[in-house]
Amino acid sequence: MLHQLPDLPYAMDALEPHISKETLKYHHGKHHAGYVNKLNTLIKDTEYEELSLEQIIRQSNGVIFNNAAQTFNHNFYWHSLSPSPTEPSAPLKKAIDDTFGSMEKFQKAFSDAAVNLFGSGWAWLVLDQHEKLLIKTTGNAHTPIEEYETPLLTCDVWEHAYYIDYRNARATYVETFWKLANWEHASKIFEDIEYLNKPGLLPLCNDPDDPLCDIIDEMSQQNEPTT
Repeated sequence: MLHQLPDLPYAMDALEPHISKETLKYHHGKHHAGYVNKLNTLIKDTEYEELSLEQIIRQSNGVIFNNAAQTFNHNFYWHSLSPSPTEPSAPLKKAIDDTFGSMEKFQKAFSDAAVNLFGSGWAWLVLDQHEKLLIKTTGNAHTPIEEYETPLLTCDVWEHAYYIDYRNARATYVETFWKLANWEHASKIFEDIEYLNKPGLLPLCNDPDDPLCDIIDEMSQQNEPTT
């Protein structure tokens, strides 16, 4: 299986002035593309060659893991950003309010986690295996799907995500992230989980490089009836 660099879900300049076209050219066209290309080179003629990203992440380590996980993380990150303002759906908003107290308290806790993560990595809003909302950070290439958690939203806090536009001011970049956060994408995943928990409702998703497909297919398998 040859993994592909997905197109951005918006124009290269669509996130300006918050994230520049120059940043996206390097972040998507160089860093993300580099992970995809390196992964394809590493898995050629190996037991990982026909596996999905999710399977490779859970079965590999070292340099193969790093490139597979960074490919998945970046695939997901682009869908966590939107050029147009979005709002969480009513079910997701209620879950955030119930868990964190309010949207404002959630955003502060998430921002604090992202800003204070030492070194490079990611901040996430996830659902754990018990469908509880959590804020978590992962260092370097690590990703919630290693722990069978479902990501809803992520902020990339590797320096290549913000250094061109914000230099070393990670906190300013994270503050700006909220102007771009794609709550429609997060809400779709959250509501798909509720949908999948209804017997007999198992949608198919066949794009191995679409992060939402990976998540939906994983949830589908978890909800298949046992015999």
